[in-house]
Amino acid sequence: MSPTTEKQIIIDDAVPYAEAMFSHLGNIILMPGRDINADSVRQADALIVRSRTQVNAELLAQSRVKFVGSTVVGLDHVDQAWLSQQGIHFYSAQGCNANSVAEYIIAGLLQLAQDHHFTLSQKTLGIIGVGHVGKLVHIKAQALGINCLLNDPPRARIEGSTKFTELNTLLTEADILTVHTPLTNDGIDPTYQLLNAENMALLKPNVIIINAARGGIIDEQAWCNTPTLANIIDCWDNEPFINADLYAKADYATPHIAGHSLEAKVNGSGMVYQQLCQFWQITPQTKWQALLPKTPAPLEIPPHSTDTQTILHQIIKQTYDLQLDDRAIRHADISAVHNQFELYRRHYPIRREWPNYKVSSHTNTTLKPILKTLGFDMD
Repeated sequence: MSPTTEKQIIIDDAVPYAEAMFSHLGNIILMPGRDINADSVRQADALIVRSRTQVNAELLAQSRVKFVGSTVVGLDHVDQAWLSQQGIHFYSAQGCNANSVAEYIIAGLLQLAQDHHFTLSQKTLGIIGVGHVGKLVHIKAQALGINCLLNDPPRARIEGSTKFTELNTLLTEADILTVHTPLTNDGIDPTYQLLNAENMALLKPNVIIINAARGGIIDEQAWCNTPTLANIIDCWDNEPFINADLYAKADYATPHIAGHSLEAKVNGSGMVYQQLCQFWQITPQTKWQALLPKTPAPLEIPPHSTDTQTILHQIIKQTYDLQLDDRAIRHADISAVHNQFELYRRHYPIRREWPNYKVSSHTNTTLKPILKTLGFDMD
């Protein structure tokens, strides 16, 4: 038996195309992320996870795992220091879901503008964290004519402060806040409860707050006590047992799926796959790519609207409807929400990103460059 076929790989069963992608590397065992434990990984050579598996000494100390790959961008579920001390190679698919999250934010902004009858180009958006996701949110928001304030201390130290805004100033001036930082407890710029009772007191009383980054960046009790016009919440403390009061405050509550487009998941899987092939010095294969679904049908611009913002909302809602994800877990009984949270997340319907959609019949010269910047394929 060759060394390749002897290897065992434990993979979170939410990783798409995992068996087709990784099977030529060894024996594949698919498991729910929350069920992966020390016993299940004891004989494994590699471990591929998403965000639901805590990767640390308790999990791996008695295993032979030498490679850990995370197909998501969050790092707070992985004890990187311990892995490094043990000589275990770790790779995280940073940036794989950035466009998916940015599209979620823009779809949410357009939905709230529709709900509350305001014009986005008259609003100021504060983007806290301008990395992989924040950059794309900035580009897409500017395409909609939204004034943006950027806060990113690490980038400001490197690039200079001229294009960045100090946090308290941003909180005072922004009509809408969206956070896109990692969740960290130490270092120069810890982000745990970055927004808290003290600085949230600076916010406008009709502010909109969006969290599609990580639970814990915003103090949830402070958020519950803060007057807001609207809230979109995708990331929570203590998932799936989310805070009932904060859930009640959310106009749109979703179960940590902002980054769950098909492209984001496949990107994450593929990036980890390439790294494992490199680590084991095995030539990657591409046969699995034939399993990817076909490109969605072209979109038609609605003929009866003349307002650009309304048309954009109607087009984007054909690709992603935030209201459907909210309804999927919406319930008056918080225990029912807890139960549905993880179930819906694990069985999330296929969502395609905007570059897969061709938009035709675009006679509106104002609309075409906006859609192109948002990522749509324009004929």
